[in-house]
Amino acid sequence: MDFALLLEYAWVLLVLIALEGILAADNALVMAIMVKHLPDDQRKKALFYGLAGAFVFRFGSLFAISFLVDVWQVQAIGAIYLIFISLNHILKKFVIKKEANSKETVDKPKKQSGFWMTVLKVELADIAFAVDSILAAVALAVTLPLAPLPNIGGMNGGHFLVILTGGIIGLIIMRFAATYFVKLLHRKPGLETAAFLIVGWVGVKLAVYTLAHPALGILYEGFPKLPAWKITFWIVLVGIAVGGWFLSKDKGPLPHSDETEDALEKEEDLLNQQ
Repeated sequence: MDFALLLEYAWVLLVLIALEGILAADNALVMAIMVKHLPDDQRKKALFYGLAGAFVFRFGSLFAISFLVDVWQVQAIGAIYLIFISLNHILKKFVIKKEANSKETVDKPKKQSGFWMTVLKVELADIAFAVDSILAAVALAVTLPLAPLPNIGGMNGGHFLVILTGGIIGLIIMRFAATYFVKLLHRKPGLETAAFLIVGWVGVKLAVYTLAHPALGILYEGFPKLPAWKITFWIVLVGIAVGGWFLSKDKGPLPHSDETEDALEKEEDLLNQQ
């Protein structure tokens, strides 16, 4: 591959790593909270099953999508799903949460799930996060120039490697750097909103790619690869990221007593024993 092509691939991979970091931190945080009520020995097993499930579902999703990536119906479902989770997150954070906070509520103790039910919930969460991660990666990768590599399934080898690398890095972040990302999100809470806005914007990109599919022809087939559209996409994406960083009030370090930090630290301690 020539230098310009390598540079474009490296840029997309860099953006994907940053996005994977936020999504992986969310995944790790959910896992930590889901299993924190279990005894230490059961928590260790549940976390092991959760990480194993994350690995299996991410790579399973990747290999499945590599054969379906050129099916416009799959592209359309993926675009709708990414836009949905983006809007769903924003509505929950800024509309539903505010309404809930405006009402006086009394927390009722919840019955905690047993070991296997907890494992099932963790695996279901893994499936959802795997789909989020792979679809976002696909939407970023599919409009890259074709690399001189053999196809894997119905996907160009270069695109496949970008998505695969992003998935592996997401798992590494989930395993080793989740606490750091959770602390960063606590200090800069706007980054989480920015990440989900980027997910929605990536969904728009996938929608544009779908509308230009030859089977639909709603947009000109070469539109997703036009320099004007690519420049517009990246300017908006970088603008969202920069806005999320600078417009988010720095809340300072995460208090040591915070239960989410304690849960994540205990998760890391247990996993380091494996």
